[in-house]
Amino acid sequence: MQKNQKIYPPLNHIPADILCAQDYERLASSFIPLDRLAYISGGSGDETTLVENCRSFSEFSIIPRSLKDVSKGHTGLNIMGKDFVHPVLLAPVAHQALVHPEAERATAYAAEATDSCMIASTLSSFTLEDIAGNSSHRNWFQIYFQPNDEDTLSLMKRAINAGYHCIVLTVDASIQVPSVRALQAKFSFPEHVKAANIIHQTVQEKPNLQSGQSHIFQHYMQTAATRERVKKLIEASDIPVVVKGVMSEDDAMEYCALGAAGIIVSNHGGRTLDGVPSSLSVLSKIRRAVGTDYPLLFDSGIRSGRDVFKAIALGADAVLIGRLQIYALSVAGALGVAHMVKLLREELELCMAMTGCSSIDEIKKTKLHKKMEKL
Repeated sequence: MQKNQKIYPPLNHIPADILCAQDYERLASSFIPLDRLAYISGGSGDETTLVENCRSFSEFSIIPRSLKDVSKGHTGLNIMGKDFVHPVLLAPVAHQALVHPEAERATAYAAEATDSCMIASTLSSFTLEDIAGNSSHRNWFQIYFQPNDEDTLSLMKRAINAGYHCIVLTVDASIQVPSVRALQAKFSFPEHVKAANIIHQTVQEKPNLQSGQSHIFQHYMQTAATRERVKKLIEASDIPVVVKGVMSEDDAMEYCALGAAGIIVSNHGGRTLDGVPSSLSVLSKIRRAVGTDYPLLFDSGIRSGRDVFKAIALGADAVLIGRLQIYALSVAGALGVAHMVKLLREELELCMAMTGCSSIDEIKKTKLHKKMEKL
C-alpha cells in the first residue's frame, strides 16, 4: 500500500453519496489499496482498448419515444432455458479476496438477494463448492483450459456436481500480461490470496526451450483453446457451455458449429491484448453472423443502465458486470454489490420507460442514434 493512502474497511451500509452505479468506481480508491486498485482497474499495454470499451458507448444516443403503454413493463428474460428477472449477470472476476474478506461468498449473497446470476471464476478465493453453498440461485461457473486436460474436465465435473447450471469457457486469456499501471504500482498477490479451486493442482513447470523456441508459443499458448479441446469439453458436459471472449464473426460461427450453447462478446475488459476494438463495436456484426435466436451475451465497458440498454439494442441478450461488481464489493460487501445491481436495473428501467420499451425484446427492436464522426 502506498504511503499516505487511508484505507477504510468495508462498510455495513450504503454511503449517502452513492447516487448511481458508477459512483462505486469513484469511491473504490478509499477502500482498495492503490497497488491492488491498479491491478483491478488497469488494462493491458497503453490501455487504449480499456478506454475504448467505455468511450464506444458515447457514440450512440437513445431516442425517447411517446404514445407507448409501458404500464406492464418488466425486465424478465429467458437464458439457456432458465428465467431471469433482469439481464444483468455478475461476471467471473478472479481473486475477490483482494478487496473483501468474504470475497465470492459475499458476491453470492448479493446475487441471491437480487435474483442475479453469478458466474463464479476458476480463480476464485473460495472453492466453487463453497460459493455454491452460499446461494441457491442458478449460478454459472467459468473455466480456463488447464495445462492438464484432465484437470479441466475435473473442474467442470465439480461444477456440475455442485449445482451450477452453465459452464462459461474463457478462450481469450491464455496470456495475460500485468498492466503497466500494476507494474508501476509494484502489485503482487498477498500471501492469503489463493486460487482455491486449483490450489492442489500440479504447477506447470517452465519448459527447457531449445534455441529459437518461444516462451509465448511453446509455453504459455499450450493452454489455448483449440477445436479439439473445445469440442471435447462441450461433449463431456451435461450442462450448456457458453464461450466467453469472442470478438470475430468467423470465430463465433466456428464455436456455434462446435456446439457452444451461446457466446459472450468480450475483450476481457481490455486486460489481454491492447489495441483490439471495443467489444461494443463488434457486437452487431457478431449478432448478424449468429442470427437472431442464438444466445449472445456481452461484457466490457458497462458502467450504467444506459450502457446495458445500448448493448441490448445492439444485439446482446444480457450483459456481464465485472469491475463495477468489485468496486461495490470493496465499499460495502454483499450489500454494495446488491445495491449496485439494483441501481443498474433501475437505470435500465428508466431508459425502457422513456423509450416506450416494456420488455427486453422491445429494446432489441430499438434503433439507436449513431453520432456523426467529426471531420
